[in-house]
Amino acid sequence: MSTMFLRTLRDDPADAEVPSHRLLVRAGYIRRAAPGGYTWLPLGLRTLNRVETIVREEMDAIGAQEVHFPAMLPREPYEITGRWTDYGPNLFRLQDRRGIDFLLGPTHEEMFTLLVKDLYSSYKDLPLWLYQIQTKFRDEARPRAGLLRGREFLMKDSYSFDIDDEGLQRSYDAHRSAYLRTFDRLGLPYAVVSAMSGAMGGSASEEFLFPCDSGEDTFVSCDSCSYSANTEAVRVGEPAKIDYSNIGAAVVYDTPATPTIATLVDLFNTRSDLKRADRQWMAADTLKNVIVNLRYPDGRTEPLAVGVPGDRDVDTKRLEAQVSPAEIVEFTEADFAANKNLVKGYIGPQSLGLKNSSGIKYLLDRSIAFGSAWITGANAPGRHVAGLVYGRDFSCDGVVDAADVRAGDACPKCNAKLQIRRGIEIGHVFQLGRKYAEALGLTVLDQNGKSQIVTMGSYGIGVSRAVAAIAEANHDEIGLKWPSAVSPTDVHIVVAGKPGDETSTVGEALATALHDQNMTVLIDDRKGVSPGVKFKDAELIGTPRIVIAGRGVATGVVEVRNRRAGTSGDVAINDAAKHIVAMPIN
Repeated sequence: MSTMFLRTLRDDPADAEVPSHRLLVRAGYIRRAAPGGYTWLPLGLRTLNRVETIVREEMDAIGAQEVHFPAMLPREPYEITGRWTDYGPNLFRLQDRRGIDFLLGPTHEEMFTLLVKDLYSSYKDLPLWLYQIQTKFRDEARPRAGLLRGREFLMKDSYSFDIDDEGLQRSYDAHRSAYLRTFDRLGLPYAVVSAMSGAMGGSASEEFLFPCDSGEDTFVSCDSCSYSANTEAVRVGEPAKIDYSNIGAAVVYDTPATPTIATLVDLFNTRSDLKRADRQWMAADTLKNVIVNLRYPDGRTEPLAVGVPGDRDVDTKRLEAQVSPAEIVEFTEADFAANKNLVKGYIGPQSLGLKNSSGIKYLLDRSIAFGSAWITGANAPGRHVAGLVYGRDFSCDGVVDAADVRAGDACPKCNAKLQIRRGIEIGHVFQLGRKYAEALGLTVLDQNGKSQIVTMGSYGIGVSRAVAAIAEANHDEIGLKWPSAVSPTDVHIVVAGKPGDETSTVGEALATALHDQNMTVLIDDRKGVSPGVKFKDAELIGTPRIVIAGRGVATGVVEVRNRRAGTSGDVAINDAAKHIVAMPIN
């Protein structure tokens, strides 16, 4: 440590929002270079490389072959697949000195597809699995949380090429199993959840999430069955149709000062002519109509109306996943001013839909049953309508899963209650199908000599993000607690004596003995640094085995600490190397 390029910090960085960001900066693993971009320092790079090695070993073990593409890519392939536009502002675009367009690769489906097209043409060449570990670039609008949400990150992306769907399933299963082994070796807890494919396209899609309160992803799980899904991918069943033949005509009421669901329900429960005899009115009896803007990658915007039960909110992430590549942006006061037929706070479905006066597309949440009756806006200030029936009094342009999913909702698979959890995405697997192969002309001749479009799969692991996720899972209030598999070194020796005394000799000798046992060692041999500072740095850096050569050396012992278990004990100097090598580290 006297020569290592390292400075630990006592204070948290001002922009740190999550423990991994705070501790990786303080312990000298990374330094911020630009918004969303980080420099890896020697300790951090060792950890990153160990994570990368595990990922590479598991990919090699299933027979995948490593390649490496440039980060700067030509525009043309992405233009053909539509992603030059679909990625919108998330894509880093640039030009060379001749004015030719390039991009910094956010993902490499197009390039892998063209590479295989260039070299292979027969079914005998398949199946084929290729991968790379490479830096990716995405222009995040608000990079945050250190390595968890950056503009530049290291990613392993692999691709499978098969002659048919059966082959794709085998490739998908092999990659999925490799991911399970990878995250087990990294010591990283995970949940495998159904997910949306988004801009990637394709059919089946699963995410590997590290359950964590600071995670940006929300997912549901069922304790009664195996169901687990990102909330964006939760799909509820179609409700049974309701017979509305006995429901009377809808009635419009004056409902002054009721621009919110809460004020509306309160009015209906307190006014004698609106009360119901059997029970209190509830928010779930009302229909909330929310207006948003869809912003497309080419800059166009158009309004969209979404109807959800009044006791729910529109989950914008869930909705956005279904209208991709469009983004959800706010419908502003200026937008209301430009749409005079929309009365804010009193919007009803009667004036919505492409066949109605507004011309605004209207989607209903899938949970709303055909034939159900609602209290909703009457499209006039201070007025609402009751008994408005879906299918009789109003219609929609389509259904969508847009209402927020909550703990206690029914599991779509077994009807038990769902739990809601948060997590960090660390891996994603897609069955891409033929989207990219068809667009870019990747075909092979089958055994009958007929041309067949190749079937593809795509599989990603966030390598640099995994470092942050492991840090999130392995720390305490004083520092990091790395699993052995990814720790920058196996042992951290603290020489805690006075300069020139026997502690230095014992520390150096022990480091040599451990090195001879194929263990990597970090020795704190700094002069003029107090033992207290050295102890704190060792705990902050988080190597799982900490050895202290201090006062005990005079009596023939060193202190050995298990940083992960929080245990310690004295060990005879002559037995220390053997003891440390045999230490069980969970």
